[in-house]
Order: sequence, then C-alpha cells, then structure tokens
Amino acid sequence: MEKIGALLKRAPVIPVLTLDGAADGVPVARALVAGGLPVLEVTLRTPGALEAVRAIAAEVSGAVVGVGTVVAPAQFAAAERAGAQFAVSPGATDALLTAAADSPLAYLPGMASVSEAMALAERGYRALKFFPAENSGGAGFLRSLRAPLPDLRFCPTGGIDAAKAVTYLMLGNVPCVGGSWPVPAAAVQAGDWQRIESLARAAASLRAADGATA
Repeated sequence: MEKIGALLKRAPVIPVLTLDGAADGVPVARALVAGGLPVLEVTLRTPGALEAVRAIAAEVSGAVVGVGTVVAPAQFAAAERAGAQFAVSPGATDALLTAAADSPLAYLPGMASVSEAMALAERGYRALKFFPAENSGGAGFLRSLRAPLPDLRFCPTGGIDAAKAVTYLMLGNVPCVGGSWPVPAAAVQAGDWQRIESLARAAASLRAADGATA
C-alpha cells in the first residue's frame, strides 16, 4: 500500500490511456515520459491493452506503466505478466481487495462516497481513486473530507481537464489527478507525438499543494 502512495507523488498528472496496442502505445508513452509524466495508466478497455502494457514496459525507459479499469480479480495476474507495476479500479469489491492483497502490484482502489473511503481506510488503504470525480461532487467533495479523514490522499479521475486539474491540485489531500487530456485521440491518430509531449510538459508543470504529499 505504501508503493501506490509513492507513485502518486511522482508527477501531478497520471495520463489515462486507451490504447489499441504496441504500435500506438510505445510512441505515446515515449512522448509522455519525455514531457515529464512517467506514471502511465493503460485502461483495460481494448483488446490490445495488455499488448501495449507489455511493449511499454519492455521498450520505454523511465515509464512506470500500470493498468486501469480493473474490475475482475484475474486481471491482476494478467497485468503482472504483462509487466504492469500497479493497478487501478473504478471501485472496490471484496474479491478485488482479496486479489490485490495476493498481488505484488501496487493498488489504487476507487471510491465515490465517504462510507467507501472509510471502508477502504479500515482495510489499510491511505491512497484512493476518486471516481467519477466531476459527477461525484468534484473538488468541493474532496475539500470537505480533509477534516474528518485527514490521513487519506486522493487521485481524482473522471471529467478532469487541464483547467479543472489546477483546482484539484490546490487541495491538500490531492497529490495528483488522472486524465486523458494530455493524449488527444486526434494527436494519436495523426502520430503527432510532439503535440503529446508538449501537452505532457504543460501538465507536468502543474504542482500539488504543499500539504498534498505530506
């Protein structure tokens, strides 16, 4: 559990990537790492997602690649075999938490309510994904959790763009945000890796509040 907290401190933005395979995964990852965003979440929403993870892990120096949209226990082992270093879920179930406990992958479980955050804290988790962030109360919700749940840190994801990221990163309990805006689909389709690197550099220049990683 300490490993995921350390990963969330690596950069203010974790790009959330939907990739078809190695052909787009490797150049996208290289552009993001060059721009200062080394922690990459590849969502398991496409048939080629694990192929992309495998290629990034093998070929992109400096990348810390993980998997997102983990909704089944078996996905932990599949992600580990592909070279992933962490796993992210939109929510958390007993089956997923059991699988996470048996896996070497760092794990970021998801929550969208105070009760869910408290239940995960009881299981020992101090870093949580807040999803879907914008539809679940946004930055105001996380601000309200600082006093009653001061030991928890959150990575909000869902509906966040560059402008909204600034608001979240001003909160003392938000070390980073997750989002897809540094990797526009049009730039991937056009092979415009320079555009992605530029967007990554701008995202990497954002900074969390001083208390966010305390």
